[in-house]
Amino acid sequence: MSNTNYAKVIVKGSPISKSNFKLFNINGRAILPYNSGKYHDRYALYEEEIAYECRLQNPGLVLSEALIAVLKVYYKSKKRHPDTNNITKSIFDGIEKSGLIVNDAQVRRIIIEEFYDEENPRFELELFGESSYKMNYSITKLDSPVSPINYGPPPNKKGEGKTLKADTKHISKDNSKLTCEICNKTVSKESSITANKGKTILCKNCFKKLF
Repeated sequence: MSNTNYAKVIVKGSPISKSNFKLFNINGRAILPYNSGKYHDRYALYEEEIAYECRLQNPGLVLSEALIAVLKVYYKSKKRHPDTNNITKSIFDGIEKSGLIVNDAQVRRIIIEEFYDEENPRFELELFGESSYKMNYSITKLDSPVSPINYGPPPNKKGEGKTLKADTKHISKDNSKLTCEICNKTVSKESSITANKGKTILCKNCFKKLF
């Protein structure tokens, strides 16, 4: 394959979704912290890892034309993993940051496949320039049907009681005080900032330190 319009990137580790690590500032703008020393840093560090591996595996290469992408995601567990549809945006943010591609809008055709590998979770991404490659695909009916893989509703849709419990885990007994997830200090509702759909509570001092 030509080394000017083809690239492959393999990043080891369980893929994560950007949507799970967003905080929101006072104006409602999404922010991804990277130096708080807390759980929310994981995505920004993962994005940096993707960019690093991308450059290491494809030194000096820049793909600037329209692209076809084949993404294979290998999760560690069948039971608990992010939505594969959300993973796509997360991965291409890191690819774009590396400079391998100019803009993720270049990807005009994409195939995503989901697999499981308990010993070696990872993602494998191949990029093909449309000036040299084309995509052919087909869907055929099985001669002998297999057992379906059925899915239930997301955990936060199973019951209002469970959702309420998750959303109010940082609320104190008097129902008017909240606990900052970082410093564990009790703060009032007026002096706190919520993130992750109300599941994360931060005091304003800790929020300022994040950025």
